[in-house]
Amino acid sequence: MKSAKITKTLCPANKKYTRIIGIFGPEFTHFQYYMPRILFIASHRANRSPSQRYRFEQYMDFLEKNGFQCTLSRIIDEKDDRWFYSEGNLFRKALILLKSLRIRSRDRRAYNNYDIVFVQREALMIGSSWFERKIGRSKAKFLFDFDDSIWLMDTSDGNKKYEWLKNPQKTADNIRMADLVFAGNAYLAGYARTYNPNTLIVPTTIDTDVHRPDHRLRNKEVLTIGWSGSKTTIKHFESALPFLKALKEKYRDRIRFAVMGDPGYENKELGIKGIAWTAETEVGILNSFDIGIMPLPEDEWAKGKCGLKGLSYMACEVPAVMSPVGVNTDIIRNRENGMLAATDEEWIAALSELIENTALRLEMGRKARQTVLEKYSVEANKRLYLESLRGLLADQTRITQISQI
Repeated sequence: MKSAKITKTLCPANKKYTRIIGIFGPEFTHFQYYMPRILFIASHRANRSPSQRYRFEQYMDFLEKNGFQCTLSRIIDEKDDRWFYSEGNLFRKALILLKSLRIRSRDRRAYNNYDIVFVQREALMIGSSWFERKIGRSKAKFLFDFDDSIWLMDTSDGNKKYEWLKNPQKTADNIRMADLVFAGNAYLAGYARTYNPNTLIVPTTIDTDVHRPDHRLRNKEVLTIGWSGSKTTIKHFESALPFLKALKEKYRDRIRFAVMGDPGYENKELGIKGIAWTAETEVGILNSFDIGIMPLPEDEWAKGKCGLKGLSYMACEVPAVMSPVGVNTDIIRNRENGMLAATDEEWIAALSELIENTALRLEMGRKARQTVLEKYSVEANKRLYLESLRGLLADQTRITQISQI
């Protein structure tokens, strides 16, 4: 005869139990237990925000295959996008805020139905931590995830006049209240650990089954130097304009420039018309780049960047030239799997060498992808992600082994 029972559920409000095999490792195979539930709280719909996609969305299928139930709650939908990040539109933005409060109030009433509430950056895009405090007082574990220096003020141009509604210092409060913090790099982890020692470095990662090289789209007669970002980071691209103009004068029709992530951006002098970022077209556009660039200023905000632009190029075997700021110096081994450049002269020298040497581009691209596969891929980090969530729940879980007579 065989018997099994669960001595304690993870979420008493949910009485539905499911037989799963091996969520807590092979030693628990053939146990029956409750499926843990995770509520992911973020700003945007799935596949809209690169930050969300690369921080947690691409792990959701893996988590569900390993016994978790995942739910995403977002506040900005496709229709809201048109108004929220553009200038003006006060009335529509007020309606978006009211809708956000309604959605987060609904989430708050459901916190006790979840085992983990995972907050990516913030629950609301204004200065309040009220909803995060309610997570801390609920039965759920509170996991806080961030991938930028969000304790500093950095508001999009379309919302500068509403900057008074923001409170970047709430980041410290959210970190302090969390049961576990995921930080995207060592610099961010150092900040987080001043408020919460239970902080893990979980790097921003690339799904290398999706980001695959396609050399058919590059190495044409005209080489493409590309940049990937967003409306809020286009200022970083514009810092590159002096050396890009010098390169254009030097190589003329041999090179062109591409900007992905801000469809409204235009630079007629360099012949640039911005391209929208979408999950469906991203990889194809990246593969059309012969060289990818990631210029950054040497400031506190930039030190918190997690290298996503560079990693996305590298995964597609596009050689990257990056500013030696923050995590970039950990990712790039200079002149081996990419190049680092600080001054305009260094940028011009590095890009010129890559423009003129096809073999170097190919070799550097191959080594770049290998770096991503080994350290910055979903495959290389998914066990860390899974075991961190299991560890967070370990003190709640009570499972009785099936006894055999």
